[in-house]
Amino acid sequence: MVGKSPQFQFLNLDLSAKIPIVPAYRHLEKKGLKMKLIAGNANQPLAQAISNYLDVPLAKASIKRFADMEVFVDIDENIRGEDVFIIQPTSFPANDHMMELLITLDALRRSSARRITAVIPYFGYARQDRRTGSRTPITAKLVANLITTAGANRALMLDLHAGQIQGFFDIPTDNLIASPVMIPDMQKRFAGKDIMIISPDIGGVVRARAMAKRLNADLAIIDKRREKAGVSEVMNIIGDVTGKSCILIDDIVDSAGTLCNAAAALMDNGAEEVYSYVVHGVLSGSAVDRVEKSAIKKLITTDSIVASEAAKKSEKFEQLTIAPLLGEAILRIAEDRSISALFK
Repeated sequence: MVGKSPQFQFLNLDLSAKIPIVPAYRHLEKKGLKMKLIAGNANQPLAQAISNYLDVPLAKASIKRFADMEVFVDIDENIRGEDVFIIQPTSFPANDHMMELLITLDALRRSSARRITAVIPYFGYARQDRRTGSRTPITAKLVANLITTAGANRALMLDLHAGQIQGFFDIPTDNLIASPVMIPDMQKRFAGKDIMIISPDIGGVVRARAMAKRLNADLAIIDKRREKAGVSEVMNIIGDVTGKSCILIDDIVDSAGTLCNAAAALMDNGAEEVYSYVVHGVLSGSAVDRVEKSAIKKLITTDSIVASEAAKKSEKFEQLTIAPLLGEAILRIAEDRSISALFK
């Protein structure tokens, strides 16, 4: 049954509200702190929501393209001596948004910002965190080097695909988790139901187990074999899902093949219904259509990535906002307070 474990207590943040307003900016001014928020082009709705939460206006900046698609950045106001936060996930098109982030960081560094924090709700290239063959790169490390070299003094991210990526940076990093956003929604949606948390693969067991513990729920694991990238075959279900409301937990949904195959296997094994909570909704190619035709009742993601038009039109998709979570983390960085306290 759904319940809140006494071992885990989140701060009393209104994370269910879409765009809460707090007088954070005036509070910062009273303390003599200077802060600027800059929005890249990758997720302007999220940046605006964070701005609303903090009551800090987005700084005036122009991020444009030349005719040959070169990126040009112009910061249109004084940021000398300021604590600057650039909000830019590196989602599709990943290379364009990555270059926007790097060039903006360079512009901020050359404009004498006091401290520059790269707020990256979705960290592209995170799945390339190790060598998978004899002559393959570790691109996540390369990207970390680029961000540091470009001028970032700190990085703030959400649910990295692999926690060890924090070690790829030579600057302080904070890896937030989306649990404070997702768990209240689960408790409300599944109140009175017998739920089971499902890890869609062995690699996601740690994440799923932590979620199950916080919900006082049982855990099951999908044992699968991946023949090639983007193609998976469900082999076995470890755990009894008969009559359960099953919740698939993952950090990234890309092609959605894994989730759809897992949902079909769960229903074949007696599950009552299948929902899925995923932090980052990449949803490339025909993923939305695949989910529409699957046994998944609802796919709930965060707004770390802007939803595609197809996803917005689908009744199977929902988004939970992470603006209050990121806004609170940004405020704590500006005030040099603990971020880990958000989850204790």
